[in-house]
Amino acid sequence: MVTEKIFEAALGISSPWFIAGMNFEPSQKKLKIRVDFEVGSRFAVPGQAGAHPVHDTVTKTYRHLNFFQHECELEVRVPRVKLPDGKVIQVTPPWSGKLSGFTLLFEAFVLLLARETTFTGASRISGLSVHRVMALCEKYVNEAVGAADLSEVRRVALDETSRAKGQQYVTLFADADPDPARRRVIFVAEGKEAATVEAFAANLRAHRGRPTQIDSVSIDMSPVFIRGVTDHLPNAQITFDKFHVIAHASEAIDKMRRLEQKLDPSLKGLRWVLLKDRGKLTVAQRAELDGLLARMTTTRTARAWHYREQLRDILTRKQPNVVHLLLNRWCSNVLRSKVEPMKEVAEMIRSHLEGILAWVTSRQTNGFLEAINGLFQAAKRKARGYGRFRTIRMIIFLIAGKLDFSRINPYAAA
Repeated sequence: MVTEKIFEAALGISSPWFIAGMNFEPSQKKLKIRVDFEVGSRFAVPGQAGAHPVHDTVTKTYRHLNFFQHECELEVRVPRVKLPDGKVIQVTPPWSGKLSGFTLLFEAFVLLLARETTFTGASRISGLSVHRVMALCEKYVNEAVGAADLSEVRRVALDETSRAKGQQYVTLFADADPDPARRRVIFVAEGKEAATVEAFAANLRAHRGRPTQIDSVSIDMSPVFIRGVTDHLPNAQITFDKFHVIAHASEAIDKMRRLEQKLDPSLKGLRWVLLKDRGKLTVAQRAELDGLLARMTTTRTARAWHYREQLRDILTRKQPNVVHLLLNRWCSNVLRSKVEPMKEVAEMIRSHLEGILAWVTSRQTNGFLEAINGLFQAAKRKARGYGRFRTIRMIIFLIAGKLDFSRINPYAAA
């Protein structure tokens, strides 16, 4: 009897429920705990007033956390109660999980595993099939996302990430609140068209938000995203953050290097020396870079590097009128040069000047979304790819949705 009381306390079982017996099978490495209820008990049913008498019972089995290295199951005599209108309803025990056959504690354990490893890893550790692990995670993610309140979202960052080889993408929408603790993915859409922004606007309405409440959006310079934001988030100031602009300038440096190295073999092998920040280079790499920059008058790749650094310096300033003046001057100088790939950057800056200047005041960036993209790509590589969009969506929310599962399961971490 003392043993039963200890297990009742450990499992959180209280009156009218009690442990009626236990059966330990060492050969099967399994512990079965029989749970019953007191004779004459009455049970409440959600949506129905009062407590109701037991009509009959059914036996249910729930997988629980392991007892040391042994599987543990609860074998429960579950009552069905009769309502005043004659309808018979099965009672849900307080420890019953969201997926049939599991306790809440076991489900919280599987969720933790799925967040820290792959579905295959979670399957191996928990002893469940991969299908059951994914079904459990999907149920929790869908319920948590469905209950999300987006009424306070004012700043949004959006970016695409590849889901597979070829032109296959998903678009991530995140709350870009100035408080890093509030930044999280709030919507995932298939594709990277203007229609994804329309779908996001509809999702806002479905979760107590309004498209007109969004006052700032940071995006890359994709025409489809610009059109989508303009059409469906009418009050949003579009921001092209500094890091996207500098990324285009870095691409121009590499294009120039590849063009010049056909005639100048000394440029081969300098790709990362040119693309990395100078402060992150080794002593030997800095020496290589300095040697290249000494040939500024004869090497267009060196001039391209110099133009990027000028651009980087301009975008650190905080006075919009000063930045406006310096950007126009920079574009004029580049367009008069013979560094053809960088001319494309200058033309892009002139055609997106308003959004780039918005960065100066808002300082809104997609940097944290780029980090989330990196985490997702790492998870995808570890799992050797995900085939379905619904799986990709679930993984992204598990990684970066900051979903509060404790509202669904008190044992699950937020």
